[in-house]
Formats: sequence, structure tokens, C-alpha cells
Amino acid sequence: MNNINESIICAGFGGQGVMVMGKFLAQAGMDKGLNVTYLPSYGVEVRGGTAYAFVRINTAPIADPNVLLAETAIIMNEPSLRKFEDRIVPGGLLILNSSICKMSPSRSDIEVVKGPLTDEAIRLGNVKVANMVAAGIYAAKTGLFDKALLADVVKEMAGGRKDIIPINIKAVEKGMEIGRKNGCC
Repeated sequence: MNNINESIICAGFGGQGVMVMGKFLAQAGMDKGLNVTYLPSYGVEVRGGTAYAFVRINTAPIADPNVLLAETAIIMNEPSLRKFEDRIVPGGLLILNSSICKMSPSRSDIEVVKGPLTDEAIRLGNVKVANMVAAGIYAAKTGLFDKALLADVVKEMAGGRKDIIPINIKAVEKGMEIGRKNGCC
């Protein structure tokens, strides 16, 4: 296995599944046998307020769960873009929910994938799976996780709710399709 050192910021409004997305990516890292940390921040931010999670995935032990600079930021709304755009390393990846975030990033030294995450989730039948579309884009762009592993994590995290498994897997697959169309690793 190659040396992996990924820091990810997942950010958006409370209620967009930002915490679940962060936990999902962390669980995928653990299931792949990597070291991970997951640091959610939602304190006073409730549904409608800004929420974010830091995820670190590494082949080596991780000393600090905080993410000062991220290789990837998954941004679900404009306030989060304003807050976290400057915390992406040069050459890093920004996955942007173009359904909600109409502003463009100001940086030209990062790769930007604009995906209509919310619109795709609605087309699939449930707006709540926009986070899984984003996770699929991340997987396709980085090559860190394959579809089978992510499908297993969806099943693992469903908590016995078998009815939500198919749509979440479809959302991940749609995200991977979007990620591949935008060039892959």
C-alpha cells in the first residue's frame, strides 16, 4: 500500500449530512485498515447553521485530529466555501455543491469539481443523500476507496435500516460517475 496522508474538511449547513459524510469517510478508511481520526464540530450550529468535520486518513499513526490545511475540502454551501477555501493546500481538491453554492472559488491553484450534489440527490429520490454523492466524487477523484468498499460501509452504517441502503449506494455510484467525468487519478 502506498503512503497515504489525507486530510479532509467536510462543511455545510447543519442538516446536510456533513457529520455523516465525515464519519462515512473515516469508517471507509478504518475498513481499509488505515489510521483515521474524525473530529466533528457542530456545537451551537444546528439544522441550518454551519457544521463541519475534519477527517484524517493515514498509513502512519495520527498525532493530531485537527486539520489546519486539507488535501480535500467537500463544501456544501457558500458560507462554508468562504470559511474553508483558504485551508486547502495548493494543488488540493475542492468538491463544491453547485446546486446550492453559486459563487466560484477565488483560488486558481486548486482543482475544483463542481457537482450538483443536491439536485442529483433529489433526482435519486431523497435530498438527504447529497452527502453520499459527494463521498462518491471524493472516492473517484482520489482513488482511495472503491465502490465495493463504500457499499459495504453504507450497509455497515445503516444501523439496521435496510430501506436506506439502496439509495445511498446509488448516490455513491452517481458521485463516482461525476468524479470520473471530471478526470480521475
